[in-house]
Amino acid sequence: MDFARESARRKPNFVKEPFVVGAALELGLCLDLTTTAGIEWVRIAYDSLAESATSGGVLLPANREDERRRNLDCAVIRRPHSILEAGSLPAVDSLKGVFTEGRPIYPGAGFDERTHIQIVVRNQRCIKGVFRVSGEAESRKTPRRTKR
Repeated sequence: MDFARESARRKPNFVKEPFVVGAALELGLCLDLTTTAGIEWVRIAYDSLAESATSGGVLLPANREDERRRNLDCAVIRRPHSILEAGSLPAVDSLKGVFTEGRPIYPGAGFDERTHIQIVVRNQRCIKGVFRVSGEAESRKTPRRTKR
């Protein structure tokens, strides 16, 4: 919900009334960036993309410093799909990764304010159902920090 509220404050504003949507998913063939194998796939994808850019005489796309547009990351994540397609191998159904954003939550922390998991579903058959999360669930308060 925090992300939706933040999006509603940005210009241009496409979010008029933020709310939370839930989904029942079956990830199928998942490019899972929380595993060693998934990370290795991304490493291979980057190397392949960089080699193609060099041989084609073009620059790799770049991520923007504001961390909102990750053009390089997007191109790298799309690359395994091209590799699989070229080898007539099954397509990836979904992707899953952990993304760290924001400041550390306390001095010296390894946890950041806006760390989150993202799941991308490429194959619509992986979506088993969707639902709007009730206002009651949305309104649960975050525990307050107490002073000692």
